[in-house]
Amino acid sequence: MAASATLSGRHIVVTRPAGQAEGLCSAIAARGGTPVRFPLLAIAAPHHTAEMEAAADQLGGFDLAFFVSPNAVKLALEFVLPRRAWPAHVAVATVGKGSERELSSFGFRDVIAPQSGFDSEAVLALAQFQPAAIAGKRVVIFRGDGGRDLLGATLRERGAQVVYATCYRRYLPELDARPLIESARRGTLDAVTVTSSEGVPNLVALLGGDGMAALRDVPMFAPHPRIAGIAAAAGFANVHVTESGDAGLLRALESHFAT
Repeated sequence: MAASATLSGRHIVVTRPAGQAEGLCSAIAARGGTPVRFPLLAIAAPHHTAEMEAAADQLGGFDLAFFVSPNAVKLALEFVLPRRAWPAHVAVATVGKGSERELSSFGFRDVIAPQSGFDSEAVLALAQFQPAAIAGKRVVIFRGDGGRDLLGATLRERGAQVVYATCYRRYLPELDARPLIESARRGTLDAVTVTSSEGVPNLVALLGGDGMAALRDVPMFAPHPRIAGIAAAAGFANVHVTESGDAGLLRALESHFAT
């Protein structure tokens, strides 16, 4: 089978937020598959901006700014940069190729980021975040509401002064899961991709008991062991961990359906 048809006839659910799913959807379609858009999260500016206003006002007092995701980059910089120029001495750090690309689109070139590993643990292994390097530094972490505390807590243990700035909120959009459930019952739903830990409980809530029964054995692909673990604990029985990013998801999907 030609590479361009490696997903021919496959119906694959893409659960990324609207506006962030098109790259993966296009890649699935280019391989002959049918992307099924089912965004389990929506992204918006926070209801309250006091943290962001304070971060923008005090930005020059920080040594390092960390952006947890592409959403954090986009929403934080769209808030900060119209208000002030970025101070040259404030280093910029992130995790994940998508976040690096988003920072590049805003003109940031010298970005601290792990080259392997795409989570807080990989960031904390970097030389710039070891106790000798980070102790006494002031760090602002731009993140969404309810984000993980591992990075900030560990940096505090290592002697850094850490401030959080919530630059976006996540919420569950209005979705009708019935077409998804009916497709699974007909055997025409071939795979589900889940790319955030928050998306899994949202999917469970939308499906309900009958829907979970219908989708339990549908292959699910997650780009991080943490997400896969949450999915397995929720009751999904056919969960696969992939490499990170769209490329990792696509390779795993192609490999799965080639067998």
